[in-house]
Amino acid sequence: MDALAQGVWRVERGYRYEVVDRPQVESILTAIERSLAAGDDLDLAGSGFWEAVTSVKRNPGWIDGLADRIGQIDRTVFQRWALIRLPVAVGTMLALVATALGLWLIGLAYGASPLTQAVFLLVGTGILMVSTHGLAHLAVGRLQGMRFTHWFVGTLRRPQPGVKVDYASYLRVPPARRAWMHAAGAMTTKVIPLVGLGAGWAMGAAAWAMVLLLVITVGQVVTDIIWSTKNSDWKKFRREMAFVPSAG
Repeated sequence: MDALAQGVWRVERGYRYEVVDRPQVESILTAIERSLAAGDDLDLAGSGFWEAVTSVKRNPGWIDGLADRIGQIDRTVFQRWALIRLPVAVGTMLALVATALGLWLIGLAYGASPLTQAVFLLVGTGILMVSTHGLAHLAVGRLQGMRFTHWFVGTLRRPQPGVKVDYASYLRVPPARRAWMHAAGAMTTKVIPLVGLGAGWAMGAAAWAMVLLLVITVGQVVTDIIWSTKNSDWKKFRREMAFVPSAG
């Protein structure tokens, strides 16, 4: 797809992006829409789509005219690549049930024998780490005015469930709000092991279980620094904060 000609690159607040003008954006979206309508197996990463989206974010006046087209493209491609998709209401109910199960296991740990106590504490904390991540994205996003369409599992290599935002509504929300939606999941996942540590201290859990929870807590922070800032939630947080208008 050659709708994106030789690009002009800029760097703002550490975020590098390619400048695409309005006619180029229209051309890129039209080419992608035709490709999808023809049933092509399209990789958005190589289509110019995300460069076009970046330029739309840089020009808020374009959003009303282009958000729905961008959202439809994003939704169509998502429905083709996601391994498992559930309606957002069903997925949310399952995540809430899993959260209740995690809390229940931690509650049961208080009256259990030492080994069972440690197992219930660790398993309950692990369940909470998985279930609350997407719930945090969902809750904060909805409070910020975004809509969500599905819960999903993307691939077998990355089986952690996620929640899919409606990209048209995402674009219509100010960039700082988009950024904090992404941060919500990462922050929640860091807090949950601390909750497990607090519960373990209160119940007098075995030292090995407490050490393991501490390792998990530190590991989450290290993972964020090494991986998430380059590939996941904190990368998206940084990306969206780069679109916040500079003071003055």
